[in-house]
Amino acid sequence: MTVLGFWITVVAFVTSLAATLNYYRNANRKRYVLYPARVWLKLSVASIVVASVLLLTLILQHDFSNGYVYSYSDKSLPFHFLISTFYAGQEGSFMFWALCSSLIALWLSPYTAKRKSEPFVMGVFMAVQSLLILLLIAKSPFKYVWDMFPNLPASQIPADGRGLNPLLQNFWMVIHPPVLFVGFAAMAVPFSFAVAGLWRRDFQEWVAQAFPWILFASCALGLGLMLGAYWAYGVLGWGGYWGWDPVENSSLVPWITSVALIHTLLAQRRSQKFVRTNFFLAIISFFLVVYSTFLTRSGILGESSVHSFVDPGATVYWLLVAFLAFITVLGFGLMYSRRKELKPQNAESEFISRETALGAGTIVLLLSAAVILFGTSLPIASKTTVEPSFYDRTNLPIAIGIGLLIGFSLFTQWGVDDWKSMLKRSLNALVASVIITAVLWFVGVREWLMAAFVFSSAFAFFVNLEIGLRTVKGDFRLLGGKFAHIGMAIMFLGIIATGKYSSTKHLSLELNIPQQALGYNLTYIGYQPTHDGKFAFNVVAEKDGKKFQLAPIMFDAGEQGLMRNPDIASFLTKDFYISPVSLDQPESHAEHETYTIPKGETVSLGRRLDSLSGVKVKFVKFDMNVHSSVRSPLRGRRPSDNDAMMSGGQGMVIGSVLELTDGATSETITPVARYGTNGEPTYESSPSKLINGHIQLVSMNVGMGGSKSTITVKVQRTDASAPAPETLVVEASIKPYINLLWGGTVVMIAGFILAIFKRAKEV
Repeated sequence: MTVLGFWITVVAFVTSLAATLNYYRNANRKRYVLYPARVWLKLSVASIVVASVLLLTLILQHDFSNGYVYSYSDKSLPFHFLISTFYAGQEGSFMFWALCSSLIALWLSPYTAKRKSEPFVMGVFMAVQSLLILLLIAKSPFKYVWDMFPNLPASQIPADGRGLNPLLQNFWMVIHPPVLFVGFAAMAVPFSFAVAGLWRRDFQEWVAQAFPWILFASCALGLGLMLGAYWAYGVLGWGGYWGWDPVENSSLVPWITSVALIHTLLAQRRSQKFVRTNFFLAIISFFLVVYSTFLTRSGILGESSVHSFVDPGATVYWLLVAFLAFITVLGFGLMYSRRKELKPQNAESEFISRETALGAGTIVLLLSAAVILFGTSLPIASKTTVEPSFYDRTNLPIAIGIGLLIGFSLFTQWGVDDWKSMLKRSLNALVASVIITAVLWFVGVREWLMAAFVFSSAFAFFVNLEIGLRTVKGDFRLLGGKFAHIGMAIMFLGIIATGKYSSTKHLSLELNIPQQALGYNLTYIGYQPTHDGKFAFNVVAEKDGKKFQLAPIMFDAGEQGLMRNPDIASFLTKDFYISPVSLDQPESHAEHETYTIPKGETVSLGRRLDSLSGVKVKFVKFDMNVHSSVRSPLRGRRPSDNDAMMSGGQGMVIGSVLELTDGATSETITPVARYGTNGEPTYESSPSKLINGHIQLVSMNVGMGGSKSTITVKVQRTDASAPAPETLVVEASIKPYINLLWGGTVVMIAGFILAIFKRAKEV
């Protein structure tokens, strides 16, 4: 199926290109003959769907002869995480993007056919699809494992895969990437409408046709961003939800420009203004989506972003550059060629009007996008990286302006208005906002800029609430914009509360010893393994006679190091958040002796440690099927036999079976040596009750010919003196009113959905 999947992808590219050429030929004729183009489009869609089903089948069947399946899955993954491996890597994410784009094409074709714009819009869209599939061919998930991992034995199929990144094994990561890629794919639709409008010199009608699609694309992209923020908050353990990481920012910027486009499209529909602005925003929004992909997939931010993929190779790098060049030449090239026709008409422009307010809002949004884009792209031009505080400082005044403009724009009239009338209509919202700001100032919001942010957010909330209450008596779908604005205002208030007024404390919790912090008594009561091989560290929190238990998680993820997952107790007005940092276990005060033991022979212990006199140890044999032992909750690993480890490129484990006896009691232990792929051994000790200590291999010598095999062991006895207590180091936080952030997101997305249905019906 691996070879078949690759060639079906090639077929998808050829048919997509054929559809593009047929649509282009039809667009330049007065009489359309669209049947061949539609057939090629459906063949391309069918090919991508079949290729996607083949890849998913390879994953679900655990076919580790496929390099992508081997890289991102293993047999222990549950079904929903197996599904998410489809888009866990670069190759699979390109496949998923192409799949989303194909399904949109299937929906977009009849939509444009009804509106007499099919050859133009679909010609552009299928050209974009062809470039996407070309990227997929260059970075294909249909390669054999031996091609991707030449160090593996030829023609020997690994027994198990390398597994999914532990951080991706989370419910929200099953949802977040698909939603984001739907947004990426959908953003090509407004771009296609804009280019088609320039192509056919239709500077007005394309706006109405594209409006539902830009709402849909912006909704999906915004939801994808917030799902990623929720995942970061609940899984990564650093205490926040947005770190201004370059890859986070690169998806945020096209969302900001798409939101600006929504408002200027609305203005053009009412006043025929912002014609050039809308063409520019539609083109730049999709350009920024592909630029986001370039930053994420090219490896160019590998040293400045924790999210960035590794270098995909020169072919994919230059294909992404070509993709950006295609958008630039086609989109902005057409704008330049139509520049004389796009000149604005000489019309009187009133300073106080809805159009002016929307124009000012667009400028503010683009300013925010430019600031974020500058900081994000800086590592490309230099080794300098921008600190998160830079984004906080620069975007705070911009956010204040956005809140005020959201409010005032809704109380201005189309065409012409005056200050007095606007302020009169705004009076109730202004008074309510002043009261809210005064109350919060009294509570503790004492910084002027932060107080101004509270005022602007509250003003946007009350304006939209007032207008929404009036609107609800009419068409319910008219509430879409109001809901979106209310949700944004609530989100702003949540950002203020959590970003500026969270309380955090670094604690060392000794086992079973309560400690006071953040108004709670916190007691670490020990750890236990979870069902998936990780370790949960139990902390009991008590306040005012009420108790609850949190269980943050730590585990060793091999090459990725120590992973930490927080645990969160959510209340109406706050979250109590605990993130583990480290576990300081008791240090044993030990003495040791070293012995060399030939295979089959017995030696007596106690040469120096008199307490071990009378104990004898016999080296019985080597054990090639032993499982690696787990010595610490932070150094655990899933047991695997040597066949699976060798075939999986993980080295091998060799145990040395030892029999101990003191004449009355006997026991058998097996200390092991684990050989990595570099051939270097790591020795693990085995506990012994008989000697009240551990025995660890120091070296192994496998006998050849007539020589005997020997091992050298270190015998270590634990001293009776009391060790230091076990201590869990944590970071505890109070996140006030963070539910405003998540609740505001839900309200905002609900507003987008209402607006999509309304605008789709209008078209």
